[in-house]
Amino acid sequence: MIALASVLLVALVSLLITRVATMALTLTGLSREVARFQARSALSGVGFTTSEAESVVTHPVRRRIVLLLMLVGSAGIVTVMATLLLSFVNADREQALLRLAVLAGGLAGILVISKSPAVDRWLSRVIARGLTRWTDLDARDYERLLHLGGDFAVIEMVVQPEGWLAGCTLAELNLRDEGVAVLGVQRPDDSYVGSPIWATRVNPHDTLVLYGPAARLAELDQRPKGSRGDDAHQRAVSEQSAAVSPP
Repeated sequence: MIALASVLLVALVSLLITRVATMALTLTGLSREVARFQARSALSGVGFTTSEAESVVTHPVRRRIVLLLMLVGSAGIVTVMATLLLSFVNADREQALLRLAVLAGGLAGILVISKSPAVDRWLSRVIARGLTRWTDLDARDYERLLHLGGDFAVIEMVVQPEGWLAGCTLAELNLRDEGVAVLGVQRPDDSYVGSPIWATRVNPHDTLVLYGPAARLAELDQRPKGSRGDDAHQRAVSEQSAAVSPP
């Protein structure tokens, strides 16, 4: 039974480590869902080639967090498997069934705890307070700060030659009055203009990084050049003005 208790203890510690790593990654700017996925992936040793994984590898603080998870995970999995095998060695049928039931019940209990919203909120507060106090992780969860996933979104939009955006400066487009902010411009030659000024010209095949209401961004992506596009812009400005004006 001591071996089974060791397995359950390792599982519980692994869950706690994952929670700490998730919160640490969140404090470096990752969303909670992406941070949780990357933490579990690193601890289990399962790699995924995704844009989120690349953003972890290229970030020095995130890379250190993931490296520690990989080291802990590689040692922990071997320990768990060895302990689990030892717990069933030289056990008769009744003992094996009893230990299997204890193992299943313990893992089910840990799963229930891990899914509990109350436990999740409490752990998140405690871990975040500790990391903020004793580490230098001074980033923020930008997805939460920008209110993404609701009415607002950050998207990459490729400028089509026949689109309303092509060939104009940001001053001429005046997207700000529509409630849309241009965060950056990725040129076809891989040069990047961050926080572009009003005089920045939007060329065909540029990729704009835009922040604003999701519905407005979707409409802007389909807006045609010419008078129809100008009329759509004026309607968008009027709607934004009405939305921000006090009642």
